[in-house]
Amino acid sequence: MRDFLPADVRRRSHVIAVIRGVYEKYGFEPLETPAVENIETLLGKYGDEGNQLIFKILKRGEHEASGLADLALRYDLTVPLSRVVAEHRATLPKFFKRYQIQPVWRADRPARGRFREFYQCDVDAIGSTSPVVETELCAAACEAVQALGFADVVLRLNHRAILGGVLDTAGVPTASHGDALVALDKLDKIGVAGVRAEYEQRGLRATAAEAVLEILAHGGTGAAAPTVRSAEAAEADWPADPQRHQSHNAAVLDRVTAFVASHAAALDGIGTLRRVLELAAGTPASAHLRIDLSLARGLSYYTGCIMEMAVPDLVGSLGGGGRYDRLVGMFLGQQVPAAGFSLGLERILVVMTEREMFPAHVARGGADVLVAQWSAARAGDAVVLAHALRAGDLRVEVYPDADKLGKQFKYAASTGVPLVVIEGDDERAAGEIAVKDLRSGAQQRLPRVEAAARLRDLLDPSLWRAGAS
Repeated sequence: MRDFLPADVRRRSHVIAVIRGVYEKYGFEPLETPAVENIETLLGKYGDEGNQLIFKILKRGEHEASGLADLALRYDLTVPLSRVVAEHRATLPKFFKRYQIQPVWRADRPARGRFREFYQCDVDAIGSTSPVVETELCAAACEAVQALGFADVVLRLNHRAILGGVLDTAGVPTASHGDALVALDKLDKIGVAGVRAEYEQRGLRATAAEAVLEILAHGGTGAAAPTVRSAEAAEADWPADPQRHQSHNAAVLDRVTAFVASHAAALDGIGTLRRVLELAAGTPASAHLRIDLSLARGLSYYTGCIMEMAVPDLVGSLGGGGRYDRLVGMFLGQQVPAAGFSLGLERILVVMTEREMFPAHVARGGADVLVAQWSAARAGDAVVLAHALRAGDLRVEVYPDADKLGKQFKYAASTGVPLVVIEGDDERAAGEIAVKDLRSGAQQRLPRVEAAARLRDLLDPSLWRAGAS
């Protein structure tokens, strides 16, 4: 868990504002839920591994000595949403579309670049089984990252019914499906050899394991897969031509169709993916969708389409999601279809910082203008001048002490403020202000009544307008 200094907060606020703006364009409405949930709300929703990562809160007061927990910190945003839908179903619209941007907590020992507290940027649609839902989620997620400057994202698609059909056809017992998918979900970290070893440890027959790896990890081509499927390796051969995208996706679906030829549920899943690809044509997602049969997504509540977004030079994903038609029913007692996608704020920030993708006004931050103190007796005049400049859509800081001007200039330079305004006795008598531009060293005098407009002209308009907004 971390502190966020001003530069960090500016970057985070910028990314959140962009994502929020795109989500709202798609008709999603905001929702917030408490950081703390009843522990029974969370337990049993994420699989055995997920249960172990829930931050539990011990009972208080006279029950404290028991060591038992009755509350827990929010593990994700999807389960709390399902609880909300169950509690408020009667007052929510038939098709409830919400976005939620809040922190979640995981009680693990995070590796470098991962954290116990991190933000998720979720978008979900409740109430329909139509593939239009998945298509809109893919489009919204792709448009959000495109608005942040990502042009090279790949959004992988798969379907839980296809995974189940492949496992059934390969001869994996139904009771072992969960183990097989948990191991497959680690493919990008441990490679094919590692997954094969896990299958052996979990008691899967060698012939069944090889059949699963052939169709899922190798795409059914018989070609050797990399030892570890890094993001760079996975995307290096992804063609830039949209027609080749379509050919790749169609070929993968044709191969798995032949493998699961008599498995009705898997064939339905394949049909859903084909429909999503068809519907996505012409949306911001069209050039970024890739069928990836190795995609498993570890959370146990997924029931249909699953999705994961990645970019080159990032190990791991920017986000993911899928359909979870049974989760709301755990709280409501009746099935309610639902699907969602979550962008990981921390991952996005890491890549944008490394690639220097932030706009200038976000990177610079701070005030546009520093009003210098001419003398302690004139401190009130400095405050009044600052107020007038702020009314002109400028970000203004008042230097608090009557130090020598050299010290005030040095302070402004250290904080990145480009302009220093001075209203000394001569300037006040003439109805003017003096302005020193710390970027060039130039100094000039301006009419006080035109100060805000003239100062804006001295600044890069993209900086002050973005800052004012």
